[in-house]
Amino acid sequence: MSKRETYEEKTEKLLLPIVQANQVEIYDVEYVKEGSDYYLRCYIDKEGGVNINDCEAVSRALSDELDREDFIEETYILEVSSPGLGRALKKDKHLEKSILKDVDIRTYKPMEGSKEFTGKLMAFDKDTVTLELDSGSGVREMVFNRKDIAAMKLALDF
Repeated sequence: MSKRETYEEKTEKLLLPIVQANQVEIYDVEYVKEGSDYYLRCYIDKEGGVNINDCEAVSRALSDELDREDFIEETYILEVSSPGLGRALKKDKHLEKSILKDVDIRTYKPMEGSKEFTGKLMAFDKDTVTLELDSGSGVREMVFNRKDIAAMKLALDF
């Protein structure tokens, strides 16, 4: 397991009782380097969305636990926030909640002349994601191999 994965897993374990006490859920935890800075980002959610008070309460409690455990070697910035409206869909639990919703998929390589697709999420399994696409020639399903997907997120509909 990489250092990043270890940090994310340990943080998620510390975070679990905190989110339960604050009546929110863990959406995702990521440890990333951007420029010269490291970030430990914790995304929380609840029915109807989280607010600034939810984020502050979770952040304060998690910060205390992280200080007590002190397992992250580098200096980092802790961020606790909502995953946002155009949230990334990384895990199966994210996809389960997004069935029949519009999603954007970006692929590593062009497929049928494009790298970007928007459609209704119809199904997924460990290897594939199926979208219903509404193009000029009508509605059709397109199956994507998960290994070919660079990014997937909820589509923003304005």
